[in-house]
Amino acid sequence: MSKMINFTIDGQKVSVKKGETILDAARQNNIYIPTMCHLAKATPIASCRLCEVEVEGHDGFVLGCNTQAVEGINVTTNSDALFKERQNIMKLYDVNHPLQCGVCDKSGECDLQNKTLEFDVDTQNFAVREHARKKKKWGVLSYDPHLCIMCERCTVVCNEVVGTMALYIKPGGYKSLIDNHFGACIECGECIDVCPVGAMASSDFKYKTNAWELTKIPSSCAHCSSACNLNYEVKHTSIENIDTTIYRVTNDVALESLCGAGRFGYDFENRVEGKDKVAFEKAVSAFKEADTILFNSMITNEEAMVLQSLKVKHGYKLVNNDARNFQAFLENASTISGKKLYSGNIKTIEASDFAITLGTSVAGDNPMIRYALNIAQNKRSAYITYMHPLEDESLRNVITQYVKYEVGSEEGILAMLADLVVNEEARETFKSFFDSLDSGYICGESSIGEEEFGLLYQKLRRKTDPVLVIGADLYNHENAQNIAKLVGMIDKYSNFNVIVIPPETNSLGVAMICALDEKPTGKTVGYNVKGDFTLASIASANLENYDLDMPALNQQEGTFTSLDKKVVPLNVAVPFKGYELNDIANVLEVEQENVINYTAMLPQTSGFKNIEFDDIENRSTMMEVIRGYELDNVDTTITNAIDEVSELKEYNGTVIYRNNRGVSSFNPYTNIAHQTIDDVFLVGSKQFATAAKIKGGNMVRFEMDGVTYERKFKVDSKLKGTMAINSVLDSTASYGEYRYKQVKLEVVDG
Repeated sequence: MSKMINFTIDGQKVSVKKGETILDAARQNNIYIPTMCHLAKATPIASCRLCEVEVEGHDGFVLGCNTQAVEGINVTTNSDALFKERQNIMKLYDVNHPLQCGVCDKSGECDLQNKTLEFDVDTQNFAVREHARKKKKWGVLSYDPHLCIMCERCTVVCNEVVGTMALYIKPGGYKSLIDNHFGACIECGECIDVCPVGAMASSDFKYKTNAWELTKIPSSCAHCSSACNLNYEVKHTSIENIDTTIYRVTNDVALESLCGAGRFGYDFENRVEGKDKVAFEKAVSAFKEADTILFNSMITNEEAMVLQSLKVKHGYKLVNNDARNFQAFLENASTISGKKLYSGNIKTIEASDFAITLGTSVAGDNPMIRYALNIAQNKRSAYITYMHPLEDESLRNVITQYVKYEVGSEEGILAMLADLVVNEEARETFKSFFDSLDSGYICGESSIGEEEFGLLYQKLRRKTDPVLVIGADLYNHENAQNIAKLVGMIDKYSNFNVIVIPPETNSLGVAMICALDEKPTGKTVGYNVKGDFTLASIASANLENYDLDMPALNQQEGTFTSLDKKVVPLNVAVPFKGYELNDIANVLEVEQENVINYTAMLPQTSGFKNIEFDDIENRSTMMEVIRGYELDNVDTTITNAIDEVSELKEYNGTVIYRNNRGVSSFNPYTNIAHQTIDDVFLVGSKQFATAAKIKGGNMVRFEMDGVTYERKFKVDSKLKGTMAINSVLDSTASYGEYRYKQVKLEVVDG
């Protein structure tokens, strides 16, 4: 347990953990110390100096943000001398700052405005000659150096949180400015959100509206399983058109982050003029005739509960391939770990000093995992090993060791990792398994040398907080059952925290709520996937024509179950004028007035709690965001049955990997938002093109996931090896196959 430091601030007794700062202590006790540059999610920047405080017995002022608390000190946060010092700092900031508040996008929420007023700066009694500096536009980001106060927030988050190191300070004294290695930039927009003034601005949002005209709608991001906290900021479109429009997305910048998809991929709502009664009646008839409901995991917990209730009432089969395989993976892991869920979360990654990722293309599968790994590297000097058949150039500043392995060898690799990390109890319990382990065979077939496993062991020996991150490459593997059990073994019998990334936004919620079936029978109704009758909130390549409009996830009230195993709320940002799934359920005698009535009915046997939707917390303090509730990790029956490692299958020839490895677009919903639209290609290296006898620009045909694709081939100089990536941004399908496949490519045109 950390030692506690006791001291006083403004006469109030406070206690903090050893190593925490005076500013940390003040914020934990709701004592105000002004700052302009500080971000709780990053290391102290100490550039603004507004956080200066007085310490009794110490000459001069000390910085609250980077001065660690010391036993027995007496701190004063406000005095005439401190006020005068802060006032003079603000005068320096205000020198030559353009007086354009009336048109500045930051006006009304600008730290410079607020602090100028707070410290009574109403005159300027000195001047500095201004220098000409060019404004810049870098994709979604616009930069005005004349508005920049050089607080360094943007460069710090780019380096410490995002990990691209794209933004940097171009020094020049008073002429200093921020510049951008734009080739490294992933256009996440973190720099825009943390900027305290209007220097870093959204290119799309500029000059569209004023901050005080917008209404903030707290919600959860719908684009991946992190379900990040965000605010949709909305107002009516015009005097003539009173329909609500989302103008931007923001979040609690000091405490939390968003990726580019969450920040810019917000306008995916489904706008309809009214209720189509004819289509609704056809939908009810289709449900009455159907045997199976097909759906994906881009739904709320409450909608999942509606579907499960319909199954119980009418005997429907519920088919969701990605969630079913994920559900089976968790169930198999639990037969060894004895717990329904995995042990780790985003915070355990951030606090780790050693991390291994396996079976996940982190940048596309879950960007917040990428951020968490980078934070661990910066805060804990974490040793990060990225194990994957494809090297990811965008992670070069994040990872310490890249381990390339052969497609299909994941079971053997996990067995080797278990052999490195589990305790003696596991070796006794699973003695026959470890006795049968052929490390030479696994190393040979996986192409991971014994020296690489040896290096991992050496680096791990002195680490205390390791994590293992498991991804969607493994859930549909032909040996997924045994792989899951190995994951459960590591979770229970080692000091690793394990994170099993849900493959879609609410895959974990669906897996915890629905009794899923393997295959459809008879007539089908599809919800956001193709069925004999289809309900959908989006038109995509696999849903060019559907039968009844449904609300998108930014048009619904309800909850998600996030990667962190937390039930988090979402609210309506844009009203939906049509019918909802609950309207159909009510006709089919599964009756609740509002879909959020199901929130308190979510199954407690899976760890949910009897909490009404309106009672779910969603608020922030100066130190943390308090949002949602965590699932109880329910005990399960332990069988301790693990099979020997199977023969490792070889994938030779032309191999294609299904993965939406975009910068800010990685599902069909981001791909209709106007700032995150991306082209859909088959992307591969020059080496792949040579091996497959194709060239850039060729239209090629291949079969994968039971679908015949026609894609234009694009050469990516950053990719290596004889493997290509098939993006499925144009499809809402729920996939049940392994993400890698040997295919035969056919050139459709020259």
